[in-house]
Amino acid sequence: MPRVPVRIGLLFFLLTLPGHAVEKQYQTGKILDVQQKARTRTLYYIVNTPVTRDEPYYELAIQVNDTVYVAEYTPRHSADTLPDDWRSGAEIQLKADKRHLFVKRPGEREADLIVVKHMPAGSWKGPPQDPPAAK
Repeated sequence: MPRVPVRIGLLFFLLTLPGHAVEKQYQTGKILDVQQKARTRTLYYIVNTPVTRDEPYYELAIQVNDTVYVAEYTPRHSADTLPDDWRSGAEIQLKADKRHLFVKRPGEREADLIVVKHMPAGSWKGPPQDPPAAK
């Protein structure tokens, strides 16, 4: 019977220890490409006819060390634009996670970008090019 209080005391002691999780530090990343896109969302149907609305979002390709992340940024309101300092060639401060990029913004909190895919920097082919116009 004396083992039960010892186990409870040990459990309490272990639960009160501070966590040793290390928070990731900001890294420098370079924006390689920015594209504005839209998703069509169905709002409702009127006699089998969908009523839709386009919801804009931005797709950014960001290089961090030897990895290129393709991530999506959705503005809060459809009329909002991308921050001015987020353009091709710009350097940004960010924390990379498996499914998120947390980008430091001046005067604000972090912006959360959702990672769509990531690849080695050598395999990134760049933004899609328009085919040359026929003469």
